[in-house]
Amino acid sequence: MDVVVGRVAKAHGIHGELAVDVRTDSPETRFALGSVLVAKLRDGTSRNLTVAAARHHAGRLLVRFEEVLTRDVAELLRGTLLFGRTEDLPPTGDPDEFYDHELEGLSAELADGTKVGTVLEIVHGPGGELLVVRREGGGEALVPFVREIVPTVDVAGGRVVLDPPEGLLDAD
Repeated sequence: MDVVVGRVAKAHGIHGELAVDVRTDSPETRFALGSVLVAKLRDGTSRNLTVAAARHHAGRLLVRFEEVLTRDVAELLRGTLLFGRTEDLPPTGDPDEFYDHELEGLSAELADGTKVGTVLEIVHGPGGELLVVRREGGGEALVPFVREIVPTVDVAGGRVVLDPPEGLLDAD
């Protein structure tokens, strides 16, 4: 399975370096020297890119790939999503820590077993993480991913248990 680890914001400099908006909690692993990422191009094709160098700069990661040698080629990659393989991720080592892809697709249920919906994605915001849950009856709900509201995450069982405060899951 592939997960988004970054998005090319723009070309940087004249030697094919790219400014990348990071979309992973482990950029030091994903963008390590020799790592291979899959670039899904705007025309629907994809190609493998091998990290030749990466460094932090002005809130972004500047990445040079072996296959991108000029600014002209780098400009063609603007807006491209970069994907990494989930199989390449090391175990978290913490039972209360999860990768986004482990949570996506889990059933969201109340403690009594009532199905609320399915976890679509995890949004990483400045105030913390939110589970985006597609409701059973249609629409979406944003659920703060904190222990008080999501007391149980059972990846093996395919579910998260929600204990929402009053009004959180009310229809708009």
